[in-house]
Amino acid sequence: MIIYNPLDGICLQQSIKSQPKHLFLMTRLAPKVPSMVRRIRKSISSCCNHYDYKVIDAQTHVTGRDYLLKIWKMIAAAPLSVGVLHEDIPDTTKANIFYELGVAQAMGKETLVIKSPRAEMPSDFARSEHISFDENFEKNFHSYLDSIHVQANYYETVADQLDKNPILALDYLKRAYLIKGDISLKKKASIVAQDAGIEGRAGNSIENLATEF
Repeated sequence: MIIYNPLDGICLQQSIKSQPKHLFLMTRLAPKVPSMVRRIRKSISSCCNHYDYKVIDAQTHVTGRDYLLKIWKMIAAAPLSVGVLHEDIPDTTKANIFYELGVAQAMGKETLVIKSPRAEMPSDFARSEHISFDENFEKNFHSYLDSIHVQANYYETVADQLDKNPILALDYLKRAYLIKGDISLKKKASIVAQDAGIEGRAGNSIENLATEF
């Protein structure tokens, strides 16, 4: 997949280190985090531990460089992006959350909105299934994580069935790998690259970058 630098619109010609089995969390960060948002985050982390997933956010890594570019790379590196909404989160923060959700969807990531019972969804997300933080939250979130692993199996199947379309096959294999963390999928990608003669391309070519995950 071609990823464009959000700062200048130029194609990124370097690989982004994959972070399989990671969830990128988008919500209000310190200071002044609503207490319910803290509880939601704690519950998310508890559920993710069951699946050996790690929760990260924009404060997980400090690069000393551009903040927006860091977020783009973190979204690109992880398979799952989750936005957490609460009625007391400032509008400016909500705008950032939905911007980052849009970035994640454009990159083909699995996305989800988790909201407090009183938080309102914008019209563009009115058709998107979300999860409310209520007595059924953990059950519903576990169900969602189960569905993500089923989706990963589908991505692998699609990659196996693609004929003479190595770039697309590699992209599906990468998506499956990020969700499951299965090393055998990287081996499959190497075979696809060899069969397509991609390994002879320039090291920073789109084709070779697609194999580096």
